[in-house]
Amino acid sequence: MEKKKKKYEKQLILPAGEFDVFLQALNKAGYEIIGPTVEDQAIVFDTITSSSELPTGWTDEQNAGSYRLHKTEENLFFDFNVSPHSWKKRLHLANLLLWQAKTNGSGFSIAESNGNIPKQAFLGVRSCDAAAIEKQDKIFLQGDYIDTAYKSRRDQTLIITVNCSKAGGNCFCTSMETGPYAKSGYDLSLTEIKKNGRYFFYLEIGSDEGASVLAGMPALEEASVDDDSFVRDKMREVSKMMKKNVDTTDIKSLFYDNYDNSIWTKIAERCMNCANCTMVCPTCFCTNVEDVTDLTGAEAERWRRWDSCFTMDFSYIHGGSVRPSAANRYRHWITHKFAAWHDQFDESGCVGCGRCITWCPVGIDITQEIQNLRKSKTPV
Repeated sequence: MEKKKKKYEKQLILPAGEFDVFLQALNKAGYEIIGPTVEDQAIVFDTITSSSELPTGWTDEQNAGSYRLHKTEENLFFDFNVSPHSWKKRLHLANLLLWQAKTNGSGFSIAESNGNIPKQAFLGVRSCDAAAIEKQDKIFLQGDYIDTAYKSRRDQTLIITVNCSKAGGNCFCTSMETGPYAKSGYDLSLTEIKKNGRYFFYLEIGSDEGASVLAGMPALEEASVDDDSFVRDKMREVSKMMKKNVDTTDIKSLFYDNYDNSIWTKIAERCMNCANCTMVCPTCFCTNVEDVTDLTGAEAERWRRWDSCFTMDFSYIHGGSVRPSAANRYRHWITHKFAAWHDQFDESGCVGCGRCITWCPVGIDITQEIQNLRKSKTPV
């Protein structure tokens, strides 16, 4: 089922005190709500049923190789930036059973692992993550080959974005034109606002599916012209708060022209090849296929699992690995993200969420390395 996208000109006001009514409307529409909550000193996405489970009053502090939560006095529901988890783990599963075979006397039977996929509402999707989902939609749903496992989940998913009220320490979404305000990729979009004693959500509708959820709620008032202006001004303010940026001018040529630059060896001296950056990245999609059998040989399974171009085995062919060194592997990853992705999908593979910076154990900063590359680029 392909969602019918529609532009709704009318913006609404959802009082924060009625947020649970909004959640109940989602439940009545048949959606399991996946939203942010605090677990193990991090904000993660899990099933929620009430606003009491949201990370109210918690914010994140992110720097290169560092992530911490602390309390604030604002007591907002969504006063954080990006979670260690990206939404791809709910759509492009880390471990997916493709099929299972069992012996049945003289032969065997094969059962594909499809199952019933429940309706799910992603609550609290940041604009950069909404852009990442759109990029994965292009990879898995467009072209000659459709990923049916991804499609079955995507068709059942409602996207509810929450625009950022501040910039994170490692965010650079403005450079990648993916935030801090979601312009597309959502069914409903929320902006959390405290102003002049009012606490409310500025609500925008992005699809018929989103509108149908609101039909199950009491009528909401329309946003005023002042509310519209306040949100636009707030988003410009957040954009100016970005501490990091990437100059994307001729960026594809920058990487292709510097394939043999010595900078890759310098980065490799720090890079642990741990693959953290690819695991937390909301757009990386590499996988491997693994066949397993039980000890009796009566059952066999085929699994698709996340993989990473940072592992030696990923590029292994007869005779050895195509990318045997850490420098080769780092160069391949960042070049694919900022250059080859343009050749494949007509856009960058990066959305500027900054997760790869936060969760790099040695704090390699992708924005800084691109600046360094521009300074040390190989003469052409």
